[in-house]
Order: sequence, then C-alpha cells, then structure tokens
Amino acid sequence: LDAAGVPTPATAMVSSPADETTLERVFERFEPPVVVKPNSATRGVGVTRVDDLDAFLGVCDYLDLVHDYRATGDKSFVVQEYLPGARDLRVMTIAGEYVGCVERRLPDGDGWKHNVHRGAVAEGVTPPPRLRALAERTARELGIDFLGVDLLVTDDRAAVSETNARPTIDDATKYEPDFYDRLAALVRERAETA
Repeated sequence: LDAAGVPTPATAMVSSPADETTLERVFERFEPPVVVKPNSATRGVGVTRVDDLDAFLGVCDYLDLVHDYRATGDKSFVVQEYLPGARDLRVMTIAGEYVGCVERRLPDGDGWKHNVHRGAVAEGVTPPPRLRALAERTARELGIDFLGVDLLVTDDRAAVSETNARPTIDDATKYEPDFYDRLAALVRERAETA
C-alpha cells in the first residue's frame, strides 16, 4: 500500500526468528512506542504496544518461542508506528465500493486496543467522503472484492493500519441497506466462476 501511495503508519515486516542486531535496527527506525502485530493472528491476539527496546526484544522472543502459529505457520510480524489518540474505523468494501463502516470505541479510559473481541464497542457510523475514498482506493489497489479496511484517524492524519480479507460481519444496522444483497451476489458470482 505504501508503494502505491496509500497512507499507512510507518511499518516494518520482520521474519522470525531474527537476530538481536536485526531487531535493534528495526526498532531504531521508529519513535517509541511502537505496535507489534503477529502477521497471522486474529482478534488482537499477540498485538502489543511497547515503549522501549528491552520490552520490544521481549515481545519478539515471545513471538518466536511461545506464540501459537498453528493456523498458518507464519511467524513473521509487523512493527508499526503507534498513533496516540487515533480513532479506529473499520470500513467495509465490496467490489471496491463502500458498503458500511463502524467505529470501534474503548470503554472509558480502558487500554488502547480497539478490538471488539477485547471489549471495544463497534458502532455504525458514516465516514466523511475522504475516508470512504481511502478505503475504496485501498480495496482497488489490493484487488480484493470483499475487504475490511482498518483506518486510524487523528486530527491531522488518516492511515490504513491493516486490511482484512475475511472481516467480521456485524449486525445489519452497520451497513448500507443493500449490503447483504451485494455480498450474496459476490458469493454467487465467485461460485459460478469457480
């Protein structure tokens, strides 16, 4: 996405295991804190915010030695710029077009992970046109027909933090009225061409 000019937080991909010198070089590219995300996990499992090099190295050890990768075997992870105070939006697209959006909000003063499976609440919202366009552009750049685009939004910046080709589908009030019809049509189309 970065190569296509889509705004993202500063991000580095690390193949695990990595030696300590490599990890130190990766960490030095960022202004702490940073977010560390296993590449193959879901629901926020293993996602950690770290404030210093020692904590970063400890998280990397955990990801190499303990984290459960049975689903994919992919032990790579992402190190990403932390955007303090950012709003967290999941914008849904079908065939590169906007079909709905939720803002994930934390209970008052509770943590920093905006993950619904960790206690955040997803509320249907209507994003401004520029954020809809950013999500649509992201889906088109990736060429993925059904995509959840996670946006981090601050007062002066919007960035795609990650994308999900198998996003959770929430209740109908969070989507455009024709969402389920469009999703069903996409599934039928794919089944007929398979």
